[in-house]
Amino acid sequence: MKSLLPSKPVNLGHSLHHHLHLYALAASAAGVSVLALAQPTEAEIIYTPANVTIGTNQEYGLDLNNDGIVDFTIKAFGKYFPPVTYINSLVVKHPPAGNEVAAHLAFGLYSGGGFRFAYALGSGLPISPQARHFSAGRATMTWVCECDAGGHYRGSWLTHSSHQPLSNRYLGFKFKINGEVHYGWARLNATYGGALLTGYAYETVPDQGLNAGQEQETQAQEAEKKVGQPDPAALTLPAQKPATLGMLAHGARGLPMWRKRQAALAADRSLTP
Repeated sequence: MKSLLPSKPVNLGHSLHHHLHLYALAASAAGVSVLALAQPTEAEIIYTPANVTIGTNQEYGLDLNNDGIVDFTIKAFGKYFPPVTYINSLVVKHPPAGNEVAAHLAFGLYSGGGFRFAYALGSGLPISPQARHFSAGRATMTWVCECDAGGHYRGSWLTHSSHQPLSNRYLGFKFKINGEVHYGWARLNATYGGALLTGYAYETVPDQGLNAGQEQETQAQEAEKKVGQPDPAALTLPAQKPATLGMLAHGARGLPMWRKRQAALAADRSLTP
């Protein structure tokens, strides 16, 4: 029996080709929009240079993301107790709920039974929940008591041997922006009863740590941001080629189905009296 199926595909009319092509362009544009919406959040470290002196019995409200809300307060304290005792300290205090400073607990004489001492982080050290312990409330940077019995020195911001204040060290921070956790740092030069703030920064991506002193994304972080982003060339609109229903509905696998259907319709028309 002779097959009623034609040996060649049936060509669509010019008008139908035109409408199908417009449909293909619209579908492609919609796909491009979906891809654009699916792009990962652009990671960025925002660095702010500073030159702020915090003198004895002064405090400074640190706004890490410059949104007008104080995230941490750094205070220098000094008091003389006659006849020969003088106490000074440098502390981070009164952070809003949910904000914490990288710190550790210390017990013993002149530690108040459990002071929280803020880390004096060196450049490049990580600031993240995996690398640091964070503590809410007051954290001491330096505590010095000079009296007739000699000097007493506490805090990570003093050298172990000569008890001199440290320069170019970093406070590590964990704080919230619109309810989401972010990480940041502040660079300071400590002094007896004071400090000089020289800069601060924070990571814009929630829950992503950074390194002390880091002012921009690393090459590895930049590469990670690009994972999953399509080649821009792949987002161009298709070339001006005739479209078919089978290709629009099922891709290349649907083309034989469309051809069979067109052949069957042609056969029906040929058998109609």
